Amino acid sequence: MKLKQLESFLGDLQQFSNPKVELEQYPTGPHIASRMLYTAENSFGDVSNKVVADFGCGCGTLGVAAALLGAEHVIGLDIDPQSLEIASLNAQDLELDINFVHCDVKNLGWRATCLSDKKFNNMLVLHNIEQRILNSKLKQNVNSGILVNRPADTGQIVDTVVMNPPFGTRKKGADMDFLAVALKVASQAVYSLHKSSTRDHVRKAALRNFNASSAEVICELRYDVPQLYKFHKKKEVDIAVDLWRFVPPKDKLEVHHS
Repeated sequence: MKLKQLESFLGDLQQFSNPKVELEQYPTGPHIASRMLYTAENSFGDVSNKVVADFGCGCGTLGVAAALLGAEHVIGLDIDPQSLEIASLNAQDLELDINFVHCDVKNLGWRATCLSDKKFNNMLVLHNIEQRILNSKLKQNVNSGILVNRPADTGQIVDTVVMNPPFGTRKKGADMDFLAVALKVASQAVYSLHKSSTRDHVRKAALRNFNASSAEVICELRYDVPQLYKFHKKKEVDIAVDLWRFVPPKDKLEVHHS
C-alpha cells in the first residue's frame, strides 16, 4: 500500500467524541500515523506478517494502519472502554480483524486474566488471544522446521509495539511507564512518539533504566494538537515530536533451528 493511500484510509476513521483530559487523549492524526507505520514497515520490515500491539490504542489509528500494512495479528489495548468502542467500529468499517482489550497497559501481565468488557463482542481475554496466536505461529514454525522457545511470562507473542503514549503532562512519567512495559513485551521493536524536548531523557531511560539494545530517533515530526479542552487557548498547537525506534534487550528470545 502506498503512503498516500494509507493516510487517506486513516483520515476517514472516527475519533474521540468526548476526550478525557486525565488520560491525555489526543487523536493521532493520519499524517503522523501513516508515516510512523509506513516507516516501520518499509524501512525495517517490522509490520507485515508480524504480531503488532498498539499500546494505549485510543480510537485504533495505529493498529488499523498496522493491519492495512499486512500485520499478521493486531492487538489494541486501552484503559478507556469508550475509546475501544470507537476503535472496534473503525476496524469493522474497514473489515479488519483486530482484537481490542480493555486493560491498563502500565499493569499489563500478558498471561494475567485481563478480562475485556463483555459488551465488545470481538474482545477477548489476553490469554485467549495469546493462545490463538501461539497456535498459529506453531503451525508456521513446524512447517518451516523452526522451533521457538518463548518465555511463558513476558508476552513474547508480540513482535512489534506501536504507541503514542501520554506525554506525561498530566501524570509525570506516564510516557516512561508505557515504554518500560513495551520493551518487556516486544521481541523485535518498539515505535513510539515523544516530545523532542525530552529526547535526552528518553534515550537515557531506554538504554540505562530499561536495558534497550538501541534507541534511535528515526525522524522528527510535527504533531498538530487540536483545541479539544477548555484550557486550550488556541485552535491548534504544533508540537515537535520524535519518532523513536527502540530494540528490546537481546536475551529475551531464543530461536533454535532444527
